[in-house]
Amino acid sequence: MKIALVVPGGVDRSGDRRVIPALLALVERLAQRHDVHVFALRQEPLAGEWPLAGATVHNIGDGWTRLRAIAAIAREHRRARFDVIHAIFSGSCGLVAVAAAAVLRVRSAVHIAGGELVALHDIGYGGRRRRISRLREAVVLRVADAVTAASAPVIASLRDLGIEARRVPLGVDLRAWPVSPPRPRGDRPARLIHVASLNRVKDQPTLLRALSVLLRQGQAFTADLVGVDTLHGEMQALAATLGLQDCVRFHGFMTQRELRPLLAQADLLVVSSRHEAGPLVALEAAIAGVPTVGTAVGHLVEWAPSAASAVPVGDAGALAAAITEVVGDDALRLRMAAAAQHRAMREDADCTARAFEAIYRGSA
Repeated sequence: MKIALVVPGGVDRSGDRRVIPALLALVERLAQRHDVHVFALRQEPLAGEWPLAGATVHNIGDGWTRLRAIAAIAREHRRARFDVIHAIFSGSCGLVAVAAAAVLRVRSAVHIAGGELVALHDIGYGGRRRRISRLREAVVLRVADAVTAASAPVIASLRDLGIEARRVPLGVDLRAWPVSPPRPRGDRPARLIHVASLNRVKDQPTLLRALSVLLRQGQAFTADLVGVDTLHGEMQALAATLGLQDCVRFHGFMTQRELRPLLAQADLLVVSSRHEAGPLVALEAAIAGVPTVGTAVGHLVEWAPSAASAVPVGDAGALAAAITEVVGDDALRLRMAAAAQHRAMREDADCTARAFEAIYRGSA
């Protein structure tokens, strides 16, 4: 097959910075068996083209991006016909995919991978905040030949909108993330880790307030926060205000190679997000033998209570209590880790590629 993937970015020519690891894993697997062309709307400001993971990346760049993306797909289609056009993320990507597919008369698919279906007005997040965006999504998702999403809560949101969709998690590349058995914690202070960009939807204030509760209660711990700082030091200042400067470390961005050993040393991944379609890091942690405690989003909703612990969004007290419960009962922590690892292994990157291939063929 010849496949067009439409993405916002995440396919940098470096292969390890400004990338979406699950997307690269999918591209690599599809490219082993098919002719794959990735149309990135805004990976770089200027148009360009480069090879990556066995595929060809066509970067569209700034300026009339959606129209130019449709034109770029049409040009490549004239060289050799596409069998399917697949958007990873809806929004502009979904619109480009279904419009190009309609013009070229090929199958289209849209994967909900972020906040396309939510509206968090107080932080300016989500694809349903404006009427025109809601209208666009309604059209895109009804025109697409197939709609998928990573987790059951997103599938439920689609069902509420009258859209039937298939659950396809974006799985972990087990070659890049070797499976490690869960490890006992011992008597040392608990090692917590949080992996997410510092931004409003990831809600690090709730995380830091939960950690301050642990500190006041006398819980011994260290917490590593990994992710690009888009808030210009605001979270570091809050951590200092809460007296967390001696037990919380901010690492900034890390490549996957840099992150793996740090995550493997952790006892618990902590998620504080207000919304997640996944998150992929919970799957990566599970493969590394580390369970997750966090807010009731995405995979955590699916996995709780046996393979994760989920608490109400924005509830720092409940998050602190859940952390305390899991790190204070190592038998429980190890059971959760084993259950999470079983799930993540069952739905790895190979599984993701096979599921999408079946959808491309129209057999799923």
